Amino acid sequence: MKVKEFVDRFNLHVAAGNDALDRQITGGYCGDLLSDVMANAPTGCIWLTVQTHQNIVNVAVLHEMAAIVLTGGQTPDQETVDRADQEGVPLLMSPQSAYDLTGQAFAAGVVNQAG
Repeated sequence: MKVKEFVDRFNLHVAAGNDALDRQITGGYCGDLLSDVMANAPTGCIWLTVQTHQNIVNVAVLHEMAAIVLTGGQTPDQETVDRADQEGVPLLMSPQSAYDLTGQAFAAGVVNQAG
């Protein structure tokens, strides 16, 4: 599934990275501890987190992630939005918890691997 399809299917808001919504999602990862995400998130994944600072963009670039999904209604600061746009990383927002959104995505067959 492409990021744009994921956005549409789960009614997400795109905060940044509109030009990269055609990326293919190859997996998923949930986590808020950056060192854990850096050590374990797979390339091409969607990353669900409550972290909103600009370092999340650096981690996403490092792992060539398909997108970052801010869960639980979290809102990024302007520096994070600007950095995501600069790096071409889709930054998505959901009012749902990571638990709920991951469960729905998994049940829908969106991703076949989760962390």
